[in-house]
Amino acid sequence: MTLRLPAPTFTVRVAIRFVCLVMGCLHAGIVSAQSSIIGEGVGIEANLIAGKIIKHTAKFTSPIPELSSSVDVNFVWQTYGKKDWHQRRGFPVIGVGVSYIDYGNNQVYGKCAGVYPNLQIPLIRGKNLEWTLRFGDGLGYVTRVHQKGYPADTQNVAVSTHLNDFACFMTDLRWHVDDHWQLQLGANFTHISNAGYYQPNLGVNMVGAHIGVRYFPVSARPKPIEHVLPQLKNRWLLQFRASISFKEARAEGDPIRASYFAAGYLSRRWKSKNKLYFGMDYAYHDDVYAFLKNYGVDYGHERGNSWDGALFAGNEFL
Repeated sequence: MTLRLPAPTFTVRVAIRFVCLVMGCLHAGIVSAQSSIIGEGVGIEANLIAGKIIKHTAKFTSPIPELSSSVDVNFVWQTYGKKDWHQRRGFPVIGVGVSYIDYGNNQVYGKCAGVYPNLQIPLIRGKNLEWTLRFGDGLGYVTRVHQKGYPADTQNVAVSTHLNDFACFMTDLRWHVDDHWQLQLGANFTHISNAGYYQPNLGVNMVGAHIGVRYFPVSARPKPIEHVLPQLKNRWLLQFRASISFKEARAEGDPIRASYFAAGYLSRRWKSKNKLYFGMDYAYHDDVYAFLKNYGVDYGHERGNSWDGALFAGNEFL
């Protein structure tokens, strides 16, 4: 009996060639790389990802592909204490990531290209092995979106705009081979949506596993600058925030209407790097008002039923 392995998909082949090309170019350039040009702690990371779309709501009726794949390239800088917050946060890694995702069904989901700044913080750090958490948020471009009109699009009920918010979370076990190379294995989660600006907007959530490599032409371990940091006052602040957003109303013509937000809250800094806060907010939704007027709901009380409010509490990562 002969065991036949499936041929790599086009995306995987392209991803492998791209990663090899990037690593080859960097390796070829190490001879002429000088610390004054590239700098210590500056490197590049590449990950190959295999995952699957999650059906996160019963309204998500789009077909779920057997496999989704992605390549993620992250340009990184290992902080070393030039700023006080570097030391307070355990010398995190700052990056700008570029992702290319093939969801596995081009006729429904298309492809997605995302760019996102990110921050990696250490959870557990040893001499050569560490466990880290990376999170970032940016913009993603999707090649195929929901089509309105006749015939009705019953396949893609997840994304209706080409430009979307792109969020990425990763956790890694990373082995430091030497001062130049690092190997990592981990899990990841990506999300795209337009925050309700246009409907339908269920978004696409994908979870996966990845394997990757990091390369630092000069050094992955710049000498840290450590000193006694000033203890910041645990001051109380009274704060106010106002904002505006836009989303599609479920009314004749699908108009884009505004929502207005205002919040007041108290905050208190702690440990010189976090801020606890609590308060209340108010929001008025013009899209809700348009819906109530269009369908004759709560006649005469439309504006009185187009707002909401909440009490909230949280912690801000400074």
